[in-house]
Amino acid sequence: MDVEGLKALLREARREGKKVVFTNGCFDILHAGHVKYLKEARALGDILVVGVNSDRSVRAIKGEKRPVIPQEERAEVLSALSCVDYVVVFDDPTPLRLIEELEPDILVKGADWKEEEIVGKGVVESRGGRVVRIPLKEGVSTTGIIRRICELYGGKA
Repeated sequence: MDVEGLKALLREARREGKKVVFTNGCFDILHAGHVKYLKEARALGDILVVGVNSDRSVRAIKGEKRPVIPQEERAEVLSALSCVDYVVVFDDPTPLRLIEELEPDILVKGADWKEEEIVGKGVVESRGGRVVRIPLKEGVSTTGIIRRICELYGGKA
């Protein structure tokens, strides 16, 4: 979904008294940890918006070999989850501009982030919103899955 259209939908939802939850990430290879995290994020409000890092943004964060899955496919898979209401791809290195534009009531990140390092925390809290850190599912990560695949197949698929 484009940002302008999403902003209009979220304004209307807020007028109806709905709480908007926002989270973001690469979501390169969707796994059980992601699903658990997204379900918990959605339970915090009425609408869950997921910001997905663009391919260029993922490469800047994770390195030239990532993402494994292109941004359009990552967004499509996320949007198919019943707990996700809207998906928007962003190209910036951080979601700050997107958070400023969408004005979520609740900003969610994984508990691996220190609260003071969460991008957009000040923006959300200055509007009366809150930041929630959700514990991650132990032993599940995209990097771990990629590593395991490489070990199993010796770098060959």
